[in-house]
Amino acid sequence: MPKIVDADARRQDVVDAVFRIIASDGLERASLREVADEAGLAVGSVRHYFASSDELLVHSFSVVIDRIAGRLQAALESVLREAPGSPAHHEAVLQLLGQLLPLDEEKAVDVCVWLAFRTAARIKAVFAPEAARSHRAVAAVVGQLVIQLLPDSAEQQDVLVTEAERLLATLDGLCLHALLQSEWMTAQMCRDVLEAHLSGLYNGR
Repeated sequence: MPKIVDADARRQDVVDAVFRIIASDGLERASLREVADEAGLAVGSVRHYFASSDELLVHSFSVVIDRIAGRLQAALESVLREAPGSPAHHEAVLQLLGQLLPLDEEKAVDVCVWLAFRTAARIKAVFAPEAARSHRAVAAVVGQLVIQLLPDSAEQQDVLVTEAERLLATLDGLCLHALLQSEWMTAQMCRDVLEAHLSGLYNGR
């Protein structure tokens, strides 16, 4: 009796192969043939689930956005459960911000893939809609966090936008630096930088 293939599981296997290739060799190597080889499948098997390389890559971009956005939303809910100003709240804020940094192996792969697609979207229009969705998802969480940290910013749109963008820029810079200079930009160094940024926010109240 032929073995029944779980289509969703097989699609995820292919996406996981895309992630491994991008994390190790870059987005440029993630062709259908390379992905099929990495996944241990024939090219025809990959085409059964994804008609083209673009379809596969856009789907992979969507998956990594959903992963990161899901972790951010769960972390935001933890922040909102704690009393503002308490040690538990501060730690929950740090945990939330850490979801966008390569602080463990899973996050390192995800943010590496995420940054690769976001960068490629600048010149490859097929990625642009997902890149815009990614920015909206992250910016929405960061905006809610800034309102938590600076309650008055909810009534001062210019302050909210400026502080949210400043925090996003800090996170993007830390993420890139940690990926490129992992021996220097350790998890502790990332935490120290975030602590300094948050201290500046608190003092600016």
